Amino acid sequence: MRAALWLVALFAIAVASALFAGNNQASITLFWPPHRVDLSLNLFLLLLTGGFITLHLAMRALSALMSIPQQARRWRLLQNERALQTALLDSLSHLVSGRFIRARKAAEQVLSMEEAVQQRGERLSHGARLAGESAHALQDRSLRDEHFQKALQESASRDAQEAREGVQLRGARWALDDRDAPRALQWLDQLPQGAARRTVAMRMRFRAARLAGQALVALETVRLLTKHRAFSEAAGRSIARGLAIELIHSAHDSVQVQRAWDALDTAEQRIPEVAFEAAERLLSHGGDVALSRQWLLPVWDSMVQSHDALTLAQRIRLARLLERGFALSGGELDTAWLTRIETAQMGNPRDAVLQYLAGVVCMRLSLWGKAQQLLKQSLAMLQDSELHRDTWLALAQLAEQRQDAPAAEEAYREAAKR
Repeated sequence: MRAALWLVALFAIAVASALFAGNNQASITLFWPPHRVDLSLNLFLLLLTGGFITLHLAMRALSALMSIPQQARRWRLLQNERALQTALLDSLSHLVSGRFIRARKAAEQVLSMEEAVQQRGERLSHGARLAGESAHALQDRSLRDEHFQKALQESASRDAQEAREGVQLRGARWALDDRDAPRALQWLDQLPQGAARRTVAMRMRFRAARLAGQALVALETVRLLTKHRAFSEAAGRSIARGLAIELIHSAHDSVQVQRAWDALDTAEQRIPEVAFEAAERLLSHGGDVALSRQWLLPVWDSMVQSHDALTLAQRIRLARLLERGFALSGGELDTAWLTRIETAQMGNPRDAVLQYLAGVVCMRLSLWGKAQQLLKQSLAMLQDSELHRDTWLALAQLAEQRQDAPAAEEAYREAAKR
């Protein structure tokens, strides 16, 4: 189709030329004193076109002649780059296969080739990073740092942001391998916001924060990694649980415990182990008992809604914490929690832990008769030896309250067997 169109166009040009030149009687006179030259218009146009073509070809030939040195330089540079790429691939293959000495030799060869290329005005910066990687694998830190600084300077001088980010990430990874967490975090903090939110950078930040003992930074990083699906939901939840417990455990007074609790998100606060650790830490440092119960309330609600939501060990720990809170409150009546515990106990009368908790709460609130009844009912169902012992101790205290010495002695004897 294209050939047919060109043929039609050629015929059209031929027809137009014949119509224009066939009957064209015009002429052009050129005066060059003392000469006069008369030319037909057709011949003048033909000579003008021929002169333009000849001048164009001459200029192109002159340009090609003048560009011969540049083409020769380009050809030599191309040969050098091919040799450099070959050495670069050899260094990478040796590095991947674990031949670190060969990789370092090939990287040094790449460096020498780069210097030769740079002397001709070109700038390349691959060998310094590879040589630094090889030196790091050989644990030659002085040589590694030397190559690293060179790669960093080259990336800065070329104003290549991506290359500089790669060098900084490599420096952070090397610092992590050296277990130098502060230096790794320093390199990661220098990254731009976009590069810092990449998965590889966040993984490094997580490792550095864990190594430095910065639980809050590690927790924030785990949230982002889970959001970006670098961790599965189950793995992210497990890691976040451990970090949240570590963050709370690092608090040394009630204010720090509350600050650590406020740093957690809602999903983390609803994890039973996290709520238990926070409430226990708060009570240990003399914090607000009502606040500790408020932290335990979501866990309590989940247990009430589904009995299988908590394991037996978790239910026991929850009961222990609530019992401890009622003991620290000095017998102060908390009708809301008393109602919750009674409702849960009546809704599940075969749960020995709830029976024990209800009995202990009634005893703390000076409801002696009801406490004795609930505690005796829980004895036949309790499976935990410590709860069984504490139940007998509570019955002994109730017997002493009634001044029933034989019953108290028998209860103490049963508690001593556990």
